[in-house]
Amino acid sequence: PGTYSSREFIKEMGKFLVKNSTKKESLVQVAYEKNVPIFCPAFSDSSAGFGLVMHQWKKPQKHVSIDSVKDFMELTMIKMKAPVTGLFMVGGGVPKNFAQDTVVCAEILGEYVPMHKYAIQITVADPRDGGCSGSTLKEASSWGKVDTTYEQMVYAEATIVVPLIASFAYHQGSWKKRKDKEWSKIYT
Repeated sequence: PGTYSSREFIKEMGKFLVKNSTKKESLVQVAYEKNVPIFCPAFSDSSAGFGLVMHQWKKPQKHVSIDSVKDFMELTMIKMKAPVTGLFMVGGGVPKNFAQDTVVCAEILGEYVPMHKYAIQITVADPRDGGCSGSTLKEASSWGKVDTTYEQMVYAEATIVVPLIASFAYHQGSWKKRKDKEWSKIYT
């Protein structure tokens, strides 16, 4: 029982999977083992959210709750500690805004941080309706969130484009020389 950020909750899922999973390479388990935090800013907007609602219904005095404000603070802590950041956004909505807003949040906390230097957004949304998923990266730049030097809007269906981008990045091999960041360690 208690209140946790989605990162803390998903980390506990990874810890559980290390001991109990039959398939040893799930994303959650590998992220846990490599100290890569996973955030889910709209956690209750999922099938797992139904489980948490049922848990609170059955145990009103002793239950698990997800704190989205703590999520925002924890992701902002990464932004404040990272010298250079980039965003790879599939779709938009809450996760997009959540990640971009870490720049503004850091400044509100009294820390100057540079804008996200790199940004790619893959979306089928269009800016005409004014929704978050369709707002451009140039619009995010007007808020001081994203530098427009290395930004790219990709108007395409994600299940086609993301595998192509991931394959290119993997086969290019730059990741082989990259030192693991282990961002989960900043919370201990």
